[in-house]
Amino acid sequence: MPRSKPTTVLLVRHGQTPTTGDVLPGRAKGLHLSDTGRAQAEAAAQHIVATVTSVAAVYASPLERARETAAPIAKSLGLSTTVEGGLVECDFGDWTGGRLKDLSKLAEWRRVQRYPSGFRFPAGESFMEMQARVVNTLASLWAGHVGQTIVCVSHADPIKAAVADALGTHLDLFQRIVISPCSVSTVVYDDGGPTVLGVNVVAR
Repeated sequence: MPRSKPTTVLLVRHGQTPTTGDVLPGRAKGLHLSDTGRAQAEAAAQHIVATVTSVAAVYASPLERARETAAPIAKSLGLSTTVEGGLVECDFGDWTGGRLKDLSKLAEWRRVQRYPSGFRFPAGESFMEMQARVVNTLASLWAGHVGQTIVCVSHADPIKAAVADALGTHLDLFQRIVISPCSVSTVVYDDGGPTVLGVNVVAR
């Protein structure tokens, strides 16, 4: 039986915010791109236009920083952005808004880095739940765009989890994958399984 036509998914992390690298913002509302982040989003848009022949749709996490990143990409492609809840950041629960330098001192931090598959954020989501959510969301999206290319703007951990799944890498190793602000990671899906074409490509 022949395979379906492949769907190319461009996974784009949102641009830099005023708290990137300092705070774990999670799903807290009201966090917008910094000036640097807006410039990164414009550069990502130009990169996608220059390297992709045709894009059928642009999807984004509902959080402001993701939608603001998707906006120039969609505009440059003559498209509108569709908000997709399944692309949202991991629910960090009680850790939401915590400073990374403080969180890294907690005993649980080692599990986050070395054994994420067995960790659930207090009053939040587990990494396994996050990965299943994102993988299932991408499966639904590519199935609706067979033979096309789509852009999905999300967050570092969800993208790392999706890339790890596509590579066949255990979730406990997903922290080894680097996903920089406004980087583009490209995965091709068909009914034979995913193929990773690029990870963490940043427009210069």
